[in-house]
Amino acid sequence: MEEKNNQAQNNQKQNDLKPAQNKPAKQQYKQKKSLGWYRDIKKAIEANERVQKNRLSNEPKYPINTKSRIKITPLGGLGEIGGNITVIETEKSAIIIDVGMSFPTEDMHGVDILVPDFTYLRQIKDKIAGIIITHAHEDHIGAVPYLFKEMQFPVYGTPLPLGMIANKFDEHNLRSFKNLFRYVEKRKPIKIGDFEVEWIHITHSIIDASALAISTEAGTIIHTGDFKIDHTPIDGYPTDLHRLAHYGEKGVLALLSDSTNSHNEGITKSESTVGPTFDLLFARAKGRVIMSTFSSNIHRVYQAIEHGIKYGRKVCVIGRSMERNLETTMQLGYIKLPQNIFIDAHEIGKYSDNEILIVTTGSQGETMSALYRMATNEHRHVKIKPSDTIIISAKAIPGNERSVSSVINFLQKCGATVAYQDFSEIHVSGHAAQEEQKLMLRLTKPKFFLPVHGEYNHLTKHKETAVKCGIPEKNIFLMQDGDQIELTPKYIKKVKSIRTGKTYIDNQINQEIESDVVIDRQKMATEGIVMIVAQISENDRKLISKPKVSSFGLVADKYDKEFAKEIEEVIEHFLQNMKPELISAPRRLENELRQAVRKHIFRKMKKYPTIVPTIFIM
Repeated sequence: MEEKNNQAQNNQKQNDLKPAQNKPAKQQYKQKKSLGWYRDIKKAIEANERVQKNRLSNEPKYPINTKSRIKITPLGGLGEIGGNITVIETEKSAIIIDVGMSFPTEDMHGVDILVPDFTYLRQIKDKIAGIIITHAHEDHIGAVPYLFKEMQFPVYGTPLPLGMIANKFDEHNLRSFKNLFRYVEKRKPIKIGDFEVEWIHITHSIIDASALAISTEAGTIIHTGDFKIDHTPIDGYPTDLHRLAHYGEKGVLALLSDSTNSHNEGITKSESTVGPTFDLLFARAKGRVIMSTFSSNIHRVYQAIEHGIKYGRKVCVIGRSMERNLETTMQLGYIKLPQNIFIDAHEIGKYSDNEILIVTTGSQGETMSALYRMATNEHRHVKIKPSDTIIISAKAIPGNERSVSSVINFLQKCGATVAYQDFSEIHVSGHAAQEEQKLMLRLTKPKFFLPVHGEYNHLTKHKETAVKCGIPEKNIFLMQDGDQIELTPKYIKKVKSIRTGKTYIDNQINQEIESDVVIDRQKMATEGIVMIVAQISENDRKLISKPKVSSFGLVADKYDKEFAKEIEEVIEHFLQNMKPELISAPRRLENELRQAVRKHIFRKMKKYPTIVPTIFIM
């Protein structure tokens, strides 16, 4: 009897837990609500929702009533690829993030590199506590020597970037300023002025790259530098995602993030994917292998040399920057290679072609580079042969496509096999694609977002990605060079515009070219030049003899005499109608004659050539 009662009680409990089908829905809900387990589930769901919202929150985790304000001013690197330099400042101190160079356009004749306009740095010189270097690419360190010729500040960075800057200082006779180098340790914050700066390891197409965590009273700013998220890098040191997440949990006020590849969907492939392509090309090569890449892409160079060793080849490194960068990274211990594999350029002839690997510069088609001189039969030691295999392991920088195409044409005319874009893994980018950009945004959870490094369309696309990741559009600002942004936990706004621009540099003599010289060169290249030498009688204001007229870039040589006769008639007409007092003012006379000749040429040829008159009053 007792067993039957227990069974009946158990059945009743089961019925209570499983509402009868014929009970109204409202009654079933009340029944569930009265059960303890249902209340516990409801509480757990609500608690987890709070956790999710809190962990995704991009609200700063520090007092928002702080009076501290941060100003961020990009002086280069926006609206362009390269030339990166940004100033971050408080009321009392400032730091400079990178001092990079950029490449000239084709119409900047005789200009090798462009460096930023340092006018604003002169204005705040007394506030600047130091220069912060993210990595050793030219577009981030290439202008440091030109800044140091005028102003000097402590330079903070990891060993490789400072080692490469040291090489530049040797070239520019700035050796004494190496005592301003401050070598830093990653994951170890350093106090610099009003800022506490921590270098965070990041993967890129160069060794020892860093992101920056810049802590201030107003909040923490994360600057990614150039980056991609490579989980299988050549040196085994992937991006320090844990440290980025650490700052994301503490609270990031603003993120400045690399936008170069913001149009690329998915992820950027690992540097290690280049290895199998190299292996295939080296296995097929019957003669010499000549590999060209950026001199700073040491992991690419290292992979090529490893495959050279695998296939029994001696290695010849040609190109000053390539030699210097490889030597520096080996001296600092970033890569280890046996010394006996290297040979000098003059020793190449001592070995069979299938025993030679040449690693060289010139992947951008630079006319002074070693590869270009090889392709045009101008190199002292290396002439391209039909049996050569040329590997160009780099992508053309925007604006350099024509130069790269030109050098490939020269190489193929020599009969060589050229591997450039035939293999998708012959080159991989060092910049993050959209999924990596999303990961950076999710890890750091910034309140404000400032896309950097790239043209305006790259910044716009990066903004779209950020919005998808939950950053409110009102918290995203698309800066241009010279925009000064003010930042607090409460707002972000533009406060003023700063003068920016470029200084032209002749790299052969490491000196500045004045802007008016470049403008004159552009004008002469597109409009031509006319030179006039004339003798004029002071008494009757007539030509004493036929003027000498020379033109360049305006008329064909066969029409020179006809053109000279035409200009002579213009001069005679001008002299007949000019004001008498001009004969006693040679400078004014030359200017007025210049205008008369220019107007005539424009009416006839629709050109405004440079007119150079030389008048002798007899």
